[in-house]
Amino acid sequence: MARVLLVEDDPQVGELVRRFLEREGFAVAWVRFGREALERVGEEGADVVVLDRGLPDMEGLEVLKGLRSLDPLLPVLLLTGRADEESRVEGLLEGADDYLGKPFSLRELLARIKALLRRAGKEGRRRFGPLEVDLEGRRAYLEGEPLRLSPTEMNLLLVFAQAPGRVFTRGELLERVWGPEFAGSERVVDAYVRLLRKKLGDDPEAPRFIETVVGLGYRFLGD
Repeated sequence: MARVLLVEDDPQVGELVRRFLEREGFAVAWVRFGREALERVGEEGADVVVLDRGLPDMEGLEVLKGLRSLDPLLPVLLLTGRADEESRVEGLLEGADDYLGKPFSLRELLARIKALLRRAGKEGRRRFGPLEVDLEGRRAYLEGEPLRLSPTEMNLLLVFAQAPGRVFTRGELLERVWGPEFAGSERVVDAYVRLLRKKLGDDPEAPRFIETVVGLGYRFLGD
């Protein structure tokens, strides 16, 4: 689930966009002030930022500069009521990846967000706190550092990451990761869960990622 940080001080516009993007499958954090946006990106990151240029506490381009210092590759879509060419060019030269004038179509906003995510290679990525999983590229990062996982460990993580919150029985995991023809014991699942937990720095007594569901199997924790 891609994470959108919406920075918009107008309550009607903010609520409308937030609801629309959530219906389209995005995880949306909505803030109304530039300093809140910088704090949010600094602490939690984001996959794309939709930034209104007219904010009550900071000028949008100042916020944009702050975002660029935190994450130079973070895709930023600038919203503005200024439709003149000079304003558009100024925003793009300051580092905005795209520009959308108000009023705007929600469908066009969605299309532009998806295009930014595709260009950034983040459309197939899922984030769970400090863990980011690239479903298409078969890579995983913990606190920004790549995880060294065996093919089987990666397959197990991908199964979990595609269905956070779902309880998988050992039999289901065995079939999905090792295949229906595998003749080994379900205990191999427990062994690989232990290996994966170790590489994730996960404590089974207080799990951040993989929870044991007694009598059933395992559940991957996440939004």
